[in-house]
Parts: sequence; structure tokens; C-alpha cells
Amino acid sequence: MAVGPWQIIVILVIIVLLFGAKKIPELAQGIGKGIKTFKKEMESSDEATENKTEKVEKKDENKA
Repeated sequence: MAVGPWQIIVILVIIVLLFGAKKIPELAQGIGKGIKTFKKEMESSDEATENKTEKVEKKDENKA
């Protein structure tokens, strides 16, 4: 069952009524900052993993 355009409009109106027009941009900004921080941490985690992998490979080459 697909969500139609009228259903989306009704949901948006309910959200505006619940949170107020001023609160929605603040919530969106907070979510955006959270996503940006999460992506940055994921990238730094990947770099750290790559560095550890390179160190292990160098140790293996020295042993062989």
C-alpha cells in the first residue's frame, strides 16, 4: 500500500501542530548536525582501521 500525497500532507500538518513552526527547523538542524557528525566519525574509523591493517601487513612482511 503506497502513501499518497494527501496522506503526506495530513502527516505534515499534524507534525506542525504538535511541534510548532519554530521548533521544526531546530529539529531539522539538530538531525543534520547529528548525521554530519556520524559520517565524520565513520570516515575517521575507516582511516584508523586502514592504518591498523597496514601496520599488521608490515609486521607480517618482516616475519616472512
